[in-house]
Amino acid sequence: MAEIGRGLVILLGIGQGDTEEQARYLAEKTASLRIFENSEGLYNLSLVDIKGSAIIVSQFTLYGDTHQGRRPSFSEAARPEIAAPLVDKFAEYLCAQNIPTQTGIFGAHMLVEIQNDGPVTILLEK
Repeated sequence: MAEIGRGLVILLGIGQGDTEEQARYLAEKTASLRIFENSEGLYNLSLVDIKGSAIIVSQFTLYGDTHQGRRPSFSEAARPEIAAPLVDKFAEYLCAQNIPTQTGIFGAHMLVEIQNDGPVTILLEK
């Protein structure tokens, strides 16, 4: 079982055409994004600044397209043989930013419990 203190739970969707360069860029951006409050209550601190941790959960369902019908289509999600290595690369790049990082089990059914401390939920894309 993975567990962290202050930090981020990252739901990571890998789509068709995503690249290792995008994984690197997004990991670096995630580490330096100023989304944590400072002593004045301003969002001015990054994951690096607070010495936070991260848990990465691969989530192909982020690519669920519900424009037609009542059942989502996941055709834009990358195939597992493409997505799994990119999830691993994203985790490696985040670790390279000195962020203690854990991952879920790719493709497994997982029960994720999150305590959200504040109103910040951000979608990052490149």
